[in-house]
Amino acid sequence: MTRDLEGAQEFYARALGWEYRPGFRDHEKGYQLALADGQPVAGLGMSSQAKGGFAPSWTAFFRAENANVMASRIQERGGTVAVGPLAFGTGRVLWAADRQDARFGVWEGEPVRGWWVRRQPGAPARLQLRTGDAFGAAMFYGSVFAWDTHAPDRLSVRFEADHVVVSVDGHHVADLWGGAVEEAPDPTIRPQWHVYFCVDDVDEVATRADAAGGSIVTPPAMSHFGRVASLRDAEGALFHVTSEHG
Repeated sequence: MTRDLEGAQEFYARALGWEYRPGFRDHEKGYQLALADGQPVAGLGMSSQAKGGFAPSWTAFFRAENANVMASRIQERGGTVAVGPLAFGTGRVLWAADRQDARFGVWEGEPVRGWWVRRQPGAPARLQLRTGDAFGAAMFYGSVFAWDTHAPDRLSVRFEADHVVVSVDGHHVADLWGGAVEEAPDPTIRPQWHVYFCVDDVDEVATRADAAGGSIVTPPAMSHFGRVASLRDAEGALFHVTSEHG
């Protein structure tokens, strides 16, 4: 979500090489699909459309069959529904927060045609939740999205020493990391879903983002997932880039 759609498009075109097309309807100017190699990989929308007054930020959305059922489950399990469910494009959305106030979205409806995300430059690599209680978060999201009802060969939740790994169809898609982050003043480590995008050269993208009016929060460095960097766009929205491919 952005307050300056044209400015956001220009920034990410320079930083990640994205191109764009209108979302859902040709005349809908307030929402644009970001394209990497011609394939939709992300959405950019005006914050006024969310009716929530959110600051410019990236939101992780999870697909669901029924947004009303999701809203009830979220509230029953101690989360908060901030906005929705409401009609948006060809489906319905809601914005919510888990028990530690990490925000996320829920999408009801078919994916946008052509939305087939694979790990390629400009596309999402994975999601990472930073929270004070990774195992509690796994219980919350697992219950809300009924992870245990999915066939084990399709969706798996693996508990490791200090985090939880979620895989879908054999692909590693999300991590839930715990730690003492509840009182941390740094928004990069407060309870929050973080979006990682694939790039060929992390250092080059960090330099391009800085030159485009953004900033480097955490300089490029090696991690468990290859070389990564934490960046902000020109409006201050936090995102991450990684050399993780495959």
